[in-house]
Amino acid sequence: MKLNKSSFTTFPEQEELISWYKTQPQKPVPEINGHIHTPHSFSAFSEIEQPFHLAKNEGVSVLGINDFYTTDGYNEFAEQAEKYKIFPLFNIEFMALQNDLQEAGVRVNDPNNPGRTYFSGKGLRQPAKMSESSLKKVKDLQEESNRQTYDMVEKLNAFFAENEIDIQFDAAEVQQRLAKNLFRERHIAQAIRIAVFEKEETDLGRAALLNAIFQGKTIKSAIDDFAGLENEIRGVLLKSGGAAFVPEDPKAFLSLEEVKEIIIDAGGIPCYPVLLDFGNGNFTDYEADKEKLLQELLKNDVYSIELIPARNNYDIFKNFVKFFNENGFVITFGSEHNTPKLDPIKLSGGGGVELDDELKTINYEGAAVVAAHQYLIAKGKEGYLHGKKAKTGEKEYFIELGKAIIAYFQ
Repeated sequence: MKLNKSSFTTFPEQEELISWYKTQPQKPVPEINGHIHTPHSFSAFSEIEQPFHLAKNEGVSVLGINDFYTTDGYNEFAEQAEKYKIFPLFNIEFMALQNDLQEAGVRVNDPNNPGRTYFSGKGLRQPAKMSESSLKKVKDLQEESNRQTYDMVEKLNAFFAENEIDIQFDAAEVQQRLAKNLFRERHIAQAIRIAVFEKEETDLGRAALLNAIFQGKTIKSAIDDFAGLENEIRGVLLKSGGAAFVPEDPKAFLSLEEVKEIIIDAGGIPCYPVLLDFGNGNFTDYEADKEKLLQELLKNDVYSIELIPARNNYDIFKNFVKFFNENGFVITFGSEHNTPKLDPIKLSGGGGVELDDELKTINYEGAAVVAAHQYLIAKGKEGYLHGKKAKTGEKEYFIELGKAIIAYFQ
């Protein structure tokens, strides 16, 4: 079924959809990736069509766009979804700051910065629409983020000149060449890696130049590991203590309440991205006790969470997901793809462990709730939220409706 401007307005009414779905042969639980970034923020993908092409080859039938601070990719994402018959979820991501937690030294879902809180919105309107007030706040965030990145380029140029490294950048040119409206520090790292490779033709020469840029610190990545090199460049030069580091201005952050208001205003469902264990069995202060986290999220009117299973211990991940599923949360999984590394679109747990049927079903049901929400909002009806509160008592109905919508689209 072709989607009219990805608005769902041409779809049948909900009871007709559900009745139709009941007549369809049952299919296996689909592979779903509800959180990928595109070139509109920073991405492993060179263009928006690429993840759809990969998804089709890997048997993934639902994809969710989840860019930072922008809905600019929505229209093209909808077009590619139609082309490949892969159901689209329209999401967004912010970085909020909880000042009280920052002052208390409490790490939320950023292991290095107390108070900083990554936060997503699920199932926004498509075509994107929000109030002038929300739009201004988002535009201000974009401008502040870009200002910081431009300042980094200026510091980087000064560092190169001071150390007689024959590389200079024009920030506007780099943005035009490698980024969209949002220009991020990962784009700078990419530009440095490209410049090094253009200046030196041999692996030895490239390694030597990178070591000079790192002021004698030896590179760890293989010279043909672009993702590894760019991550090293970012860590050495652009992060705290680096020669081109520029601290974020408080203006670069909204409060958690402001972020939630923008998401709801844009038609979305507030969603907390869970970091969980981050590679070494440790947890942030905010997430260490899942019972306390549950109460904190409910207190903040957050009834949806998402996770990136590849970065978690499988058993810890499954135990956590089952707990929140039993407590009525809408749960979705994704891959992010917001680094240079091009991992598979099909999701797996830490160490490449395949997700079992129970986890795939939970992910499917979460995506179905978001799909039903998108459909109802597009029809001018109330979605999964009533004001700020989720309709947790109607979750099963939303799952049923969402499954029908996903199937009808495909």
